[in-house]
Amino acid sequence: MALPKTAVSALAAGGLVGGFAVAQQTGNRPLGGAVLAAVGAVCTTNWARSSGPARGAALLATYLGAFGASHPLAKKIGAWPSVGAVAAGTALASQLISKD
Repeated sequence: MALPKTAVSALAAGGLVGGFAVAQQTGNRPLGGAVLAAVGAVCTTNWARSSGPARGAALLATYLGAFGASHPLAKKIGAWPSVGAVAAGTALASQLISKD
């Protein structure tokens, strides 16, 4: 059984924030990436289960794209504001694209 749509959206945002926080606090970027990947796997499994493989793949692309976009955005607005912005955008995309 898939998690509720809102829970997966929050989890996706948390994965982006948590992955960055772990990398920043530990100084270990691969560990932060592991958090990001683990949460992304859980979210993708839920998105695919509840919304089908195409939407699951689109939301995974959104999640990964947000991670990538946070880096150049951080140069303009700062690291934490950037992570917050892409996390919010990912949560919103998850809410709009995934089925309940």
